[in-house]
Amino acid sequence: MTRVKICGVTDDKDRDAVVAAGADAVGVIHGVPVDTPREVDEATAEMLVDGVPPFVTSVLVTMPTTVQEAVRRVDGIDPDAIQVHDGLSPAELGALDSRLTQKIVAVVEADAPDIEAYADHADALLVDSVDADGGGGTGETHDWERTRDLVGSLDVPVVLAGGLTPENVAEAVETVKPFAVDVASGVESSGGRKDHDAVERFVRNATRAPEGAV
Repeated sequence: MTRVKICGVTDDKDRDAVVAAGADAVGVIHGVPVDTPREVDEATAEMLVDGVPPFVTSVLVTMPTTVQEAVRRVDGIDPDAIQVHDGLSPAELGALDSRLTQKIVAVVEADAPDIEAYADHADALLVDSVDADGGGGTGETHDWERTRDLVGSLDVPVVLAGGLTPENVAEAVETVKPFAVDVASGVESSGGRKDHDAVERFVRNATRAPEGAV
């Protein structure tokens, strides 16, 4: 079954609603240089991560410029995994991996020339539509066929993100067959605030069995 991560949670009510909806992972954004209503300060990030229950993965989503910066953020917030957007080279991801016990998710574009190098140093790749600053959460879809090719050619799990909504996620899963899907703006009532009904529908549609499946 395809796993689901709901990203950009900013308060405990939304976090708890995401967990109740059956999501496998909760994404908390901290330490990004881009302007986003989904970023929280370190204290809030720590509180949100601390409240994620066992068997649900807490993910720190961040854009460090150095390995040391990433380590400091992980040490302060203590998530189960770290999702790295931009800033670090594949070799730096390898250095980060040697200093952390947490899993590392590297964010890449589907047509990135060094995607295999990132795959060599990450526990999973998240394929997203990124903006000029390297940040995700653009709400724009990308070439699902290209991402499906990556699923077949890479040895690491591939997470599909970018422009997903409750209305299109079932088609995306059927087309790409990713390890997981990731959504932020596609389940919001306003910037940084989750629509709990949309979250429930997204999880349900992402994880439903294809027609005819037993």
